[in-house]
Amino acid sequence: MRAARMYGYRQPLKLEEIPIPDIAPDQVLVKVGGAGMCRTDFQLIDGYFGTDMALPATPGHEIAGTIDRLGADVPAAEGLSEGDHVVVFGPQGDGSCRQCHRGNEHICNNGHWIGFGPHGGYQEYVPVAYQQLIKVSGQLSALSLAPLTDAGLTPYRGLKKLRAAGVLGPGTTLAVMGVGGLGAYAVQYAKLLGAGATVVALARNDEKLALATENGADHAINIGDKTDDEVRETLAQATGRPEFDAVIECAGAQNTIRLAFALLATEGAVATVGLVGNRVDMPLFPLVSREYTLFGSFWGNYNDLTEVIALAEAGKIKDSVTEVRFEDVNDHIEALGRGDFVGRAVIVYD
Repeated sequence: MRAARMYGYRQPLKLEEIPIPDIAPDQVLVKVGGAGMCRTDFQLIDGYFGTDMALPATPGHEIAGTIDRLGADVPAAEGLSEGDHVVVFGPQGDGSCRQCHRGNEHICNNGHWIGFGPHGGYQEYVPVAYQQLIKVSGQLSALSLAPLTDAGLTPYRGLKKLRAAGVLGPGTTLAVMGVGGLGAYAVQYAKLLGAGATVVALARNDEKLALATENGADHAINIGDKTDDEVRETLAQATGRPEFDAVIECAGAQNTIRLAFALLATEGAVATVGLVGNRVDMPLFPLVSREYTLFGSFWGNYNDLTEVIALAEAGKIKDSVTEVRFEDVNDHIEALGRGDFVGRAVIVYD
């Protein structure tokens, strides 16, 4: 099979032919139909996470495809068969910690994630524990489904946290900051989960803002070269209010997180899901005196992903994807690092 493997940090992936991997008795071999390319993959290769992985390693944690083979110990009660269309839930926890018992395997301290070790979606076949599979109808292509396992999942969980905090509803204003791979989905969830909130998209790229408007944003603001006061004035002209009640922050850059709090209303909340930067820096007194809330929100759990897939299969989520040939993977890794993509890039093998 073809595989794009990492042999060292800050080096191009090596495109090579390697044997199709064996599977354990409790695993399933998935034939990858689409492998989403995430900026996290660029950061992994660039050394952002500081992980000491065994090399070579195959990136790729957004996977959709079909079942090629079942291990002997996969329970029949799971209802899985060869040829079934599936998406892969990337995290796998240890099953014994408090987070796993709550269903939050994605934040298990002793777990692991597909694509951050020996087998990820940047290869044609991937061994997966049967518990990590979600069977889908097959009406949506792997090209559309693969990004939902992270880019479509991560902002969904963040929006659920804002909804649970009680900061969404009629008369409120909800900002989506950053309209990259995550933000394009976040705009849609903002309309689906916002309970009537006015949705405002903010970005530095007019093409991305046009996509946000197409995906349902009520207003779009280009924040490039604007001061905080200029953004505030533009916001007031658009909505009649100069502040946000809630922000889903999809970039994770220090300046956008700072801007989110600079424009946040009293008792407002920010959920940050992006990882472009590496720190948060904000004034302490407004955080305390105006009773702000900051949610960190990482990926999503298995149940979150089943909800996202259900929305997609009901036709409530639009995708914007770029098909990537396996041979062009390294070129697109560099483009991810620059933030060039509108929507999501997906590797296809057929």
